[in-house]
Amino acid sequence: MEVALPQRTVEILNAIVQSYIETGEPVASRTVARRRKDGISAATVRNIMADLTELGFLSQPHTSAGRVPTEKAFRHYARAAAFSRTLAVELERLRSELIARESLQSRAEHTTHLLTEMTRNVGIVAAIPASRQVLDQLELVLLPDMRVLTVVVTLDHTVHNHVVKLREPVTTDELASIRNYVNYNFHGWALSAIRQELDRRLQQEHAAYDRLLRKLTQLYENGLLNIGAVPSVYMEGASNLVGLDLHLTKEKLRDLFRALEEKKRLMDILDRYLEAENGGIQVRVGLADTHPAMRDLSLIGVTFHLPGGHTTKMAVLGPMRMNYPKVISAVMHIGQALQSMPQ
Repeated sequence: MEVALPQRTVEILNAIVQSYIETGEPVASRTVARRRKDGISAATVRNIMADLTELGFLSQPHTSAGRVPTEKAFRHYARAAAFSRTLAVELERLRSELIARESLQSRAEHTTHLLTEMTRNVGIVAAIPASRQVLDQLELVLLPDMRVLTVVVTLDHTVHNHVVKLREPVTTDELASIRNYVNYNFHGWALSAIRQELDRRLQQEHAAYDRLLRKLTQLYENGLLNIGAVPSVYMEGASNLVGLDLHLTKEKLRDLFRALEEKKRLMDILDRYLEAENGGIQVRVGLADTHPAMRDLSLIGVTFHLPGGHTTKMAVLGPMRMNYPKVISAVMHIGQALQSMPQ
């Protein structure tokens, strides 16, 4: 359990972290004392810095040098920023931008852009559909070579596309009949319930709809309506990492970019660090245990469980010396805008 620090000690620790974020240089006691208005001496600041070093908040690269914040100090600083009052000046603008995107995926993709735009870091968003998805409508499009594009739209405005290869030719009229059959009988049904009912009907109604049901059976066996809650993962802003002092060789920087292109890895990172209850800001400083090239990076993010069973995980990935109050404010504002969206 972390020891509670006296208020003046917290103020000095935050001043050290802020100075290090601005300059990237070890912070001297004289610098901290000069910035304060209470007349505290450099010697007193030095004693407090010594205590903070013993507690693991600061390190001293060289005997005569100033102090450098540790990961523990950045976490403490970020938590304080998370509880600070945020202004809702841009909330309506964010809402209007997001409400123009109808589907869960399009909102998630635009959220990634907003995070990157507002923080100048890397925005990562995962849109996780509800496990109980409900059919809005089915569309079937005839393609060459006995292939059919199945377009399933669920009531959360999520669109699922899948190409099915048939064993025998099908006409446009037959596809229209199948589409009408499914939409008329199953609009508003959960997909899992539709699959169970189709299973039953396909075994009982061959006499009445022999040819039509044979085509429907082929579509069904090839995955029609077999939609799982697969997350859609979006990332933007990796180029913002170029030029940062991450102590990486060109080869390791390339490894980092390749890692950021792997959607499964991004999803693993979000799952690993964003496990807090709904709406709680999470801060992770130093990601070396995720990937060696991420040692000097931090992640600030949040998980929202939205109405209808949908989940959105969003985060900002950036340097350990990022502007934590600005990033946390952006994450909180965009999160509030997302939660206020009509479902």
